Amino acid sequence: MSLEIITANRLRDGAVVWLGHHDDWVERIQDAATFDETKIEGALEAGNEGARHQLVVDVYRVPVELKDGRPSPKTYRERIRAQGPSVRPDLGKQASP
Repeated sequence: MSLEIITANRLRDGAVVWLGHHDDWVERIQDAATFDETKIEGALEAGNEGARHQLVVDVYRVPVELKDGRPSPKTYRERIRAQGPSVRPDLGKQASP
């Protein structure tokens, strides 16, 4: 079974966000809701609703796998978006507790 999450950038400040379990936008990937192929289209529509209300821009799907019960992006690009700068691990989301 393949899993995906929905991501976007918050319009107010450009921060990377993910669609949460209550159709809200969350700042930490571990709080993102995961969707299988039967639910991803509905989730994408919920994400696009946020774009229509000018909360987020550039809404799209991201393939993930679960690691320790948390979504982990399959692509390097999305891992960087989730964690922050790859050259400065003391900055970005990976530096947060």
